[in-house]
Amino acid sequence: MRTSRSPLRSRLTTLLTGAAALTALLGAAPAHAADPPLRDLADAKGKVIGTAVTGSKLTGTYGRIAGEEFNFLTPGNAMKWGSVEPTRGNFNWTEADQIVDFAEANGQRVRGHTLVWHSQNPSWLTNGSWTSAQLSQLMNDHIATEVGRYKGRLAAWDVVNEPFNEDGTYRQTLWYNGLGADYIAQALTAARAADPSARLYINDYNVEGVNAKSTALYNLVKSLKERGVPIDDVGLQAHLILGQVPSTLQQNIQRFADLGVDVAITELDIRMQLPATEAKLAQQGTEYEAVVKACVAVSRCTGVTVWGFTDSDSWIPDTFPGQGAATPYDENYAPKPAYSGIVTALGGTTTPPPTGACTATYGVTSQWNTGFTGQVTIACSGASLSSWRANWTFGAGQQITQAWNATCTQTGAAVSCTNVSWNGSVPSGGSVTFGFNANWNGSNPLPTVTLA
Repeated sequence: MRTSRSPLRSRLTTLLTGAAALTALLGAAPAHAADPPLRDLADAKGKVIGTAVTGSKLTGTYGRIAGEEFNFLTPGNAMKWGSVEPTRGNFNWTEADQIVDFAEANGQRVRGHTLVWHSQNPSWLTNGSWTSAQLSQLMNDHIATEVGRYKGRLAAWDVVNEPFNEDGTYRQTLWYNGLGADYIAQALTAARAADPSARLYINDYNVEGVNAKSTALYNLVKSLKERGVPIDDVGLQAHLILGQVPSTLQQNIQRFADLGVDVAITELDIRMQLPATEAKLAQQGTEYEAVVKACVAVSRCTGVTVWGFTDSDSWIPDTFPGQGAATPYDENYAPKPAYSGIVTALGGTTTPPPTGACTATYGVTSQWNTGFTGQVTIACSGASLSSWRANWTFGAGQQITQAWNATCTQTGAAVSCTNVSWNGSVPSGGSVTFGFNANWNGSNPLPTVTLA
């Protein structure tokens, strides 16, 4: 799905004239602030609205949004085996404890993630030479230790994560190869013994629609239920691609529910090819709404967790180069149409944007083999500004080297430019412009600029 643009100088005119379409409404963020938080809307529906979080970030704006908007938290990495026991017998619970403490302070519940998985295990475990008996004991001990530590404090656990291949066969892992398919039943049984009150999940990706992989998961859950193995819930991760939300999502949720288990969307994000555009973001909002509505429509679907609520804390760009913008908030914590889609699906309404608005338009005024000059114009109509901040994310490794008529900072791909002392005021019908020089290599796609 990756695309590239050739660095031809003949493209310069297109770059200059095409930039005018990339604008953002200043009024979008205040509209969100007037709405009830997502957790209140979800509570009214009897549903969960959750997010994965990074414990070290639970301060400032990140912590405020995580606490105010969500009623359920999942540690993104802090409870994985490699995080809590990096060397055998030596445990690090710092970040995991921080997340649980934060959740309790904010009236939230927590899903532990994840106990038995093929990935992010410590090297001492994966590089060891274990007999089946030793491997079985290691798994039992790990579950007893971690689940036991949080007994009575966590609502649920992702006990077994991603056991299947795309064709529905079992994934060849340390656990499957060493213990056979019944490692799943063993892990669930051990987790129930460690905390009888916690809900127990099997969690997987690409199982959102009816397909070979989800049918294999369905058959496994059916068999476990028939055997009396403790299994309470099925997690459909929902790491989706823009334009590819399965049409059978609600049907699939319902068939699992009909087995007598609850279902949750556990890791929702919807990624797109960068740069993001208004059209892509609008489509993403519609698709977020569709996913949440599919859950709301099934009584045994307990709710939806997004896998990170802000693009600045998303795993997507590092894993899928050239893709991103997958979460409900942008890198600067401004809610996107995806946020509004969740609001609508949960029965809320979003405030229409104001008639007057200020926009930011990005353009390239000159370009050469290794660099270019860019320009951003901020204009207001029916609204005004006393100060401004323009934010965007470069999509191809561009790096600002000099700026004028603004103070610009760049962290990774994220750029933030603020007014200087003499040009913060933008009246209705007026505009200000600032410029910069930057390096580039290979392609120079136009980013979308937002105002804050």
